[in-house]
Amino acid sequence: MLRGALAGIVAAAVWASAEPLLGRLFRTPYSDRRLLAGLTGRSPAAALALHLGNGAVFGASFERLGGRGPLQGVMAAQVENVVLWPAMAFVDRVHPDRRSGAWPPLFRNGRVFAYEAAAHALFGAVLGLLLSQEPGE
Repeated sequence: MLRGALAGIVAAAVWASAEPLLGRLFRTPYSDRRLLAGLTGRSPAAALALHLGNGAVFGASFERLGGRGPLQGVMAAQVENVVLWPAMAFVDRVHPDRRSGAWPPLFRNGRVFAYEAAAHALFGAVLGLLLSQEPGE
């Protein structure tokens, strides 16, 4: 599971580094790190640490369940995205960026959903690629 956790951290770091590009591509100010910072009241650095920690948990779980390869990684990450998406209705009500108007409504926003789908696909592909072989191969 350590290998999966480390792969999840790397995949989450790739996601975090891609957020500015994804924001421009999907024309949205939304980002997962800002989501975490606003929901927890933490600094951007602490939000990044939370994001990386979430990646570690997901990666360890993916490895434990026998996940391998980019396709399985993308599919697993997309399942997570769809399962968690309804929580955006809650975020719309409580997140400081939403309440201030800095972000548009999220739950029914196709751009934000596409952003999340792309970010999860990137994360899953990197995770699966890093876990595509058995250790020592």
